[in-house]
Amino acid sequence: QVQLVESGGGLVQAGGSLRLSCAASRSIDSITAMGWYRQAPGKQRELVAIISSRGTTNYVDSVKGRFTVSRDNTMNTLYLQMNSLKPEDTAVYYCNAKYRLLSYWGQGTQVTVSS
Repeated sequence: QVQLVESGGGLVQAGGSLRLSCAASRSIDSITAMGWYRQAPGKQRELVAIISSRGTTNYVDSVKGRFTVSRDNTMNTLYLQMNSLKPEDTAVYYCNAKYRLLSYWGQGTQVTVSS
């Protein structure tokens, strides 16, 4: 099993930055992939960024060039650096880990970007 705890959300003005963290309850060395998803009110949850165990990353087009996903295996932590934030980035952000054919989720952290 993997327990995930997100932190770092908050209220920020458009153009500002936030860094989200996701602490895992076990070593992430063997976790196949970890990623960040978000869900805005009235919308479906969408993938924002994903990073494989080898460090390969992928991003949804709307955040390319602004967000950076990274993982620190020594700290068992996943990060999402978000720069040049826009009001449309407002959502609850969830951490996800794919481990041994199962998918695990954190409780989510709210990010609100004011215009």
